[in-house]
Amino acid sequence: MRQQQALTDFFAGLTEYTFHVRLGVADPSLTDYLSGLLSRFIRSDAVYRLRSLGGRPLRQVTDMFTEAEQRVGDARREAHRHIGDFTLFWVGVYPEALPHLKSDDSKDELVDFREQGRRCYDIAAQIEPSDDAQPGGELLSRLSDDYDLCAFGLREVRRQWQTPEDGDEGPLLIN
Repeated sequence: MRQQQALTDFFAGLTEYTFHVRLGVADPSLTDYLSGLLSRFIRSDAVYRLRSLGGRPLRQVTDMFTEAEQRVGDARREAHRHIGDFTLFWVGVYPEALPHLKSDDSKDELVDFREQGRRCYDIAAQIEPSDDAQPGGELLSRLSDDYDLCAFGLREVRRQWQTPEDGDEGPLLIN
């Protein structure tokens, strides 16, 4: 539990520094959301948490979107939000993995992850959440509108954890 909290704090600090200081984007709700995304997606079961009705993890955006469209209410909102998060994570943090995710034998071969992510955040923003614990529509709209900025910022966050500053001993390592 302490390790998870340390990673959460690490991502929160890096995300805040990157967006507020380096990019000049002082938007605490946006940076909190993005650092939370990084903390959640440490675990692959969170990256692939969207499942078919049969319980099979969905690994392709095309399948996720088909599943999301079959849902209603909060379930539909959460599925579309997850697709936005999924695409933003890969486009922003690990863009070098996109060719593998969109290989010739993949249903996602022709999917534009950026456009699909923007679209799904926008769809999720239009569905009113049933409780206040879920991100509001305004935040999801900002994620849609500022998708490329968020992706760039997440790439910078990754660069920060991989590239130590002069005199810095490098990224935090937890045993």
